[in-house]
Amino acid sequence: MESLKGISYDVFKNISKKMKQNLLIFFGLFLLFTNQILAQQPSPKPTPILYSEKTISQMQQLQQAALQSDYALKQTAYLSNNIGARLTGSAQAERAVQYVADEMRKLGLDVRLQKLTVPHWVRGEERGELVEFNGMARGTTQKVVLTALGGSISTAPNGLIGDIVVVNNFDELEKLGRKNVEGKIVLFNFKFDREMAAVGFGSQAYGQATQYRGGGAIAAGRLGAIGVLVRSAGGSQNRLAHTGGMRYANDVPKIPAAAVSFEDAETISYLAKMGRVKIKMLLTPQTLPDTISYNVIADLKGSEKPDEVVIVSGHLDSWDLGTGALDDACGVAVSMQVPFLLKQLKLKPKRTIRVIAYMNEENGLVGGRTYAQEEDANVAKHFAAIESDLGASHPLGINFAGRPELLPFLAPISKILNEQGAGLAQIQPGVGADIGPLTQKGVPSFAPWFDTRTYFNYHHTAADTFDKINPKELSEVGSLMAVLAYGLANLEQPLPR
Repeated sequence: MESLKGISYDVFKNISKKMKQNLLIFFGLFLLFTNQILAQQPSPKPTPILYSEKTISQMQQLQQAALQSDYALKQTAYLSNNIGARLTGSAQAERAVQYVADEMRKLGLDVRLQKLTVPHWVRGEERGELVEFNGMARGTTQKVVLTALGGSISTAPNGLIGDIVVVNNFDELEKLGRKNVEGKIVLFNFKFDREMAAVGFGSQAYGQATQYRGGGAIAAGRLGAIGVLVRSAGGSQNRLAHTGGMRYANDVPKIPAAAVSFEDAETISYLAKMGRVKIKMLLTPQTLPDTISYNVIADLKGSEKPDEVVIVSGHLDSWDLGTGALDDACGVAVSMQVPFLLKQLKLKPKRTIRVIAYMNEENGLVGGRTYAQEEDANVAKHFAAIESDLGASHPLGINFAGRPELLPFLAPISKILNEQGAGLAQIQPGVGADIGPLTQKGVPSFAPWFDTRTYFNYHHTAADTFDKINPKELSEVGSLMAVLAYGLANLEQPLPR
């Protein structure tokens, strides 16, 4: 009787027998009707399994193995110290191709070299000095630390001398007009935002500054300038010049282009407020005929779905001022470490894990574009693409480019990575330059979410050397790459795309 909700037993026992019968009939019909309605409702679908318990356990094994491994550290050291700077077209770049290919063959991977036609630019000599400014001592000059921007033409063999015009941005240049720019050398004195970088937005600060490195020669040349200088697009305050790629336009005269250090930009700006400042700069770069190079592609075949591919990658080339340890020997090394660890632990991914060491990220992106073009017919079989190309700092988690519905697929991986402080995940428009063409074709794309507060103090400078690698933080990046790659390779469901 206690099942007759809303009617107490005392009340029920005092009503008539007839009414009791009617109530029992009513509640019987009510329960029958309710059960029929419920039976007609579709039963809730069970939550699909994303990762088996076995895969979860194996990802945890991988994490611990990666955190204890020095494989990536040794590979970073060899690429940086033994081979050195690896600018596209150089002997060091080609040595690096063969080295990575041989190391992957030692692990038993299927290796192929993807042929590329790449630009071949060489730096040559570079020198700068202020030869006229207010207050200078008679018979002296003042040294300027500068470096040619990648792709720049050379000055005359005996150098280029000209008055400097200082502007902070493109708008200021346009306001000066041709009459104040023609025949002069323009310094774009746009300051890299160190405060923005200090709170973790180094990439955004870099993006703001590189517009002048990339487009400064075009803007200045259009108004008749004979040369262009840009304040270094980085955070260093150690009198280091920061190189990087620049562009020319077919309808604008080409002019020599160089970056000056933070300190020299400050000095020139200070002196220009007092009057005339004249500089002599010598740049002797050459653009040689295009040459042949290669992407290194190495496959660890999947055990169940070998035709589906998860890419782990970095770029093999580097600028030539330092030895390219942060940019991007370490990214290649942590990618190479993924199959090394899987072999060590005897783990077999269900999907193929493909290691790619791209060539020509720095001054052309030929490697990334060529790979995407040649794999266009197979893009649907590219399950995911991962790239590491922002150094080797402590990773906060995972950046991904794809559908927002993808986030829950990362949750079990993030839970594992949370133990090393890398449990965050966020969506971004793009996460890597070389995998960018694949991202645009709809391939879910991933990268470590790096702490970039100090990265741009070294990026593209002579200070990008192996001593800047923190072994513990590199092992954390390696752990994230291995856990993420293996998890995606063993995912029980297709990723949203």
